[in-house]
Amino acid sequence: MAPSTESNDDFSLAGLRSVVATLLGQVERLQTEVGSQAKVIEEQSRTLEDLKLAVTVRDAKIAEQADEIARLKGLPPRPKFPGKPSGMETSTSKPLGGKGKRRKPGRGSKRDKLTVTAEVKLKALGVPAGSRFRGYEDVTVQDLHIEAAVTRYRRERWETPDGKRIVADIPAGVMGGFGPQLRQFIAAAHYQGQVTSERLVSLLNGMGLDISKRQVVRFLSEGLEDLITEDQDVLKAGLETASWISVDDTGARHNRQDAYTTQFGDGRFTVFRTGPTKSRRRFLYDLQCGRQDYVINEVAQAHMQRLNLPEPLIAKLWSHPDKRFSSEASFTAHLKSLGFDALKITPDPTKVATEAALWAAVKEQGRLDGTVVISDGAGQFRVEDQALCWVHAERLIYKLQPENAAHRKAVELIRTLIWWFYRDLKAYKLCPDTKRARMMRVRFDRIFTKKTGYILLDQQLRRLHRRKENLLRVLDRPDIPLHTNGSENDIRSIVTKRKISGGTMSDAGKAARDAMLGLMKTCAKLKISFYRFLGDRFTVQDAPYVQKLPTLVRLAAT
Repeated sequence: MAPSTESNDDFSLAGLRSVVATLLGQVERLQTEVGSQAKVIEEQSRTLEDLKLAVTVRDAKIAEQADEIARLKGLPPRPKFPGKPSGMETSTSKPLGGKGKRRKPGRGSKRDKLTVTAEVKLKALGVPAGSRFRGYEDVTVQDLHIEAAVTRYRRERWETPDGKRIVADIPAGVMGGFGPQLRQFIAAAHYQGQVTSERLVSLLNGMGLDISKRQVVRFLSEGLEDLITEDQDVLKAGLETASWISVDDTGARHNRQDAYTTQFGDGRFTVFRTGPTKSRRRFLYDLQCGRQDYVINEVAQAHMQRLNLPEPLIAKLWSHPDKRFSSEASFTAHLKSLGFDALKITPDPTKVATEAALWAAVKEQGRLDGTVVISDGAGQFRVEDQALCWVHAERLIYKLQPENAAHRKAVELIRTLIWWFYRDLKAYKLCPDTKRARMMRVRFDRIFTKKTGYILLDQQLRRLHRRKENLLRVLDRPDIPLHTNGSENDIRSIVTKRKISGGTMSDAGKAARDAMLGLMKTCAKLKISFYRFLGDRFTVQDAPYVQKLPTLVRLAAT
């Protein structure tokens, strides 16, 4: 080191050379140490990558073992989801150039939202003589009165001169010796509160009611015909007035068999339908809102041609005098009589003809006229006018697992470009412009035809580019959403119900579950209390009137 006892001015030329030589030596030594540390860091990085790969392989083996155990036990397969959402929707919702967090609006006074049902004046104690009365200080207290009530109805009996027996009617809503308010509580607790039938029995018995699990299950699955009809009418009203609907599906269990629940909805309504398959034929069947029509017309003919059904088979259907069928059995018998079931060709003639006849019936009934169907891209939802969810599209890139730095950099670059594009699509929805739409289409091509050198990423980009028209449907229809987050939020209630209560056994139980959960979600979207809705439908005494939901769905579209 240079001597510290001398100032810089006292150094001779030889001394300065000695100091420079010393410093050069130190620099060389530090460079050597940095180089060795860089090698250590590189080795540690490789070790970390190896560990990550080993953990990934281990997790994959564990997942395979779990899937095998589920298969052997007859359980539904484990859903395939990424570890956490990519965050594109949340991040692109933040204002550009904004500083700090946006202040949330206040909730307002709770007392303004309450209806006072009773008013009690409390006298002050120990008031000294000569005090002056200054009015009242109000305190609003919310409480709940739940108690078991057993009522004996003494029904008059009369016998007419001709021997006919006349007995006074029981009040409306009474079912099996139980009142409508109990049915209202059971339905709300089970479907909205997700309370199992076993716990409901325990709770009600603890309140002093003598009720069995069989009776509770009966209330949850029987006597709901009017509500099931209203749910069907909600779907009909929604499809006839919707400018767009979003759809999704999830696994379900019915009668110890795998099944699938499909969600239909927009910002006004939600409907669930459970069936044994999730094919496009089942999807079109559910769109008929309870009807089972099969129609052979120009729409069906064009659909069969689009699916490459041989022309001689199309001619057979077209030349036959019977072109309308009111049930699946009659149409299947018609196809058998034409020999469709005996043909072993691709595409399957029976499936194509059935799908075409269902689609023609849906269009003839006025369903999906001008309605865009927004989905995650599943094949069963591919209909005439379709848009794709951008969140699911970006997820295909997000789920990639690059193996080196260059691939990771390529993935991050593409995801950044997609996020910027998605943010601009949101801005476009607020202010549509024809010139801007053309620019967005050109920009889409630049992003999704980019060659990154990462084969898996390039394959996903080409796959998304082939769905360009579906992903950019919003440029022609700015009123539609860019994602299916609403559907995923709606269908979460079905998933929760499946986890808590398992599956259904009877067809009545399946129909009741779908209808009640759909009506509950529709009430929430229309800002209606589901509990009050049940009170009105079960004819609870003095329950507030709730208008029919299909009417409200139609009014909300105007």
